[in-house]
Amino acid sequence: MTQANPAHPRQGLLIVISGPSGAGKGTILRRLFERRQDCVYSVSATTRSPRPGEVEGKNYHFLSLQTFNDWIAQDRFIEWAHHFGAYYGTPRAFVEEQQKEGKHVVLEIDVKGGAEIMAKVPDCVSIFLTPPSWQVLEERLRGRGTEKQEQIAERLLVARTELKNMEHYSYTVVNDRIEEAVELVNSIIEAEMARSSRVYRDKVIQF
Repeated sequence: MTQANPAHPRQGLLIVISGPSGAGKGTILRRLFERRQDCVYSVSATTRSPRPGEVEGKNYHFLSLQTFNDWIAQDRFIEWAHHFGAYYGTPRAFVEEQQKEGKHVVLEIDVKGGAEIMAKVPDCVSIFLTPPSWQVLEERLRGRGTEKQEQIAERLLVARTELKNMEHYSYTVVNDRIEEAVELVNSIIEAEMARSSRVYRDKVIQF
């Protein structure tokens, strides 16, 4: 007879979310976290100074350069990189602890960091979020009204490079309508937890 095994929580997923500015990553993730209590956001560490309104441990872990280098030497990052004059990294301990507790850990990360995560953690779930068209992407960036023309042009230039990496992700979610995109991401999580390899690994059923 086959039955469920409630002895211990299942290991959570490591979910990599990438996509160009204007893809709606922040909005989709907020809606996803409202829907799923089993998803948590991985807070990155950085050597840059906090911006007005940013909170330690919520927006980032703000580290000195020396501490950041110490963490690198101690292998305390899953991945790390240098961007725009500062270092950024994904702390390993939080991710592994949350997964052991059955939480799905979400990393919102650029394509370079995503590639590094996928190489180091082949079992991760990689999702690329994209607008339905280049025109929509431009309209969203310009519609925010928070950046100068030069900054928008730079983001669009970066977006072209990011979009070329879409094929390296396991899933692509086109964000045309927010609710449909959130539903699709949610369905991906459910499908991944039903993979035979995960069911077997986590001893979900007993025979």
